[in-house]
Amino acid sequence: MATIMPQGELMRRAVKWIDEQRSETGQSFSALIDKAAVNFNLSPKDAEFLTGFFKEREETPRD
Repeated sequence: MATIMPQGELMRRAVKWIDEQRSETGQSFSALIDKAAVNFNLSPKDAEFLTGFFKEREETPRD
């Protein structure tokens, strides 16, 4: 039986999963976002949001 989750929870899990996979495998964000979209049943709009989110994060200077 499938568990119903709020859409926001799926996005949070996808972001966490992408971060973990990026650290472990070093794969590109675009490849991981594509995989996350399938694994977490995200819409194309959600995948587009994740692309912008990770792009912005990469461009932000870290102290």
